[in-house]
Amino acid sequence: MTFTPISIALDVLIFTLAVLLVFMTSMRMEVRQSLSRRLGEEGARNKPTAKRGTLVRANTPKNPVLAWVQRTTLQDPKEASNLRRDLALAGFDSQAAPAVYVVIRFTLGAGLPIAFIFGQKFLPKPFTGLTPVMLSLGLAFIGLLVPRSFIDNRANARKTQLEQEFPDALDLMVVCVESGLGLEGALLRVGQETKTSHPRVSEEFEQVSQELRVGRTRADALRNMGERTGVDVVKAFVTLLIQTDSLGGSVAHALRTYSEEMRKHRMLKAEEKAMRLPVLLTIPLVGCILPVIFVAVMLPAFIDASRSFMPAMAAK
Repeated sequence: MTFTPISIALDVLIFTLAVLLVFMTSMRMEVRQSLSRRLGEEGARNKPTAKRGTLVRANTPKNPVLAWVQRTTLQDPKEASNLRRDLALAGFDSQAAPAVYVVIRFTLGAGLPIAFIFGQKFLPKPFTGLTPVMLSLGLAFIGLLVPRSFIDNRANARKTQLEQEFPDALDLMVVCVESGLGLEGALLRVGQETKTSHPRVSEEFEQVSQELRVGRTRADALRNMGERTGVDVVKAFVTLLIQTDSLGGSVAHALRTYSEEMRKHRMLKAEEKAMRLPVLLTIPLVGCILPVIFVAVMLPAFIDASRSFMPAMAAK
């Protein structure tokens, strides 16, 4: 096969056109992907989240089994409301959270004793007498107690996290209000900017912004935030904003004053923890260090006394 200059030039031209076509197609695809990604991020930013964005939701789960469990076990409306509030404070605010909690608690309370009874068959020396009964009752008690302890510890941890994050978010909110944004705009902006660094505050502020967007009054939306969090600092913040709004005062001045008070409050709590350290250090000091010091001081004297008195006692 012979190559002529015309065929070589034609091959080079076809190859160049193919490269240009692939390059232009890839560039166009990248532009479209970048545009769709930016539009998707903007839509996700303005779209209510599935976790916290649903303002009106049914209390009955969609799963028929969980719905039956919730209907049969949580018949008292007050008890069901308290359980739902405790689970929401712990971060479990879905429709099926109370039913799942009941199922887990029942499974652990009944499953641990049953597993222990059947597991005795594989032990080389099974328990006899009242020991299996007492251990089964203890495991049942632990199974009923562990879910509640987990919910309480998680709720306390989230409250502590919110108390630590709130002063920083409040400082950012002061900057937004003093720069000209309204209260609603400041809440939305702070919620977007603190999504990574302060997720708990971001969730609550975005929830307030969504409630304001659907038509709730500012006072109702702020009160709902105070009830959801259950934190005294946030409740005081809500009361301050409602009173400032009703009296026509300066929101920026009120926020700055409250921010300074929160800083002082956090410093006082840190000093309180620091002052508690000497008392807490007394326990390891008395239990671990003092016996070692006592032995180190008294051991030489005891050795000298034994060397002096033991021969005399032996001679007698």
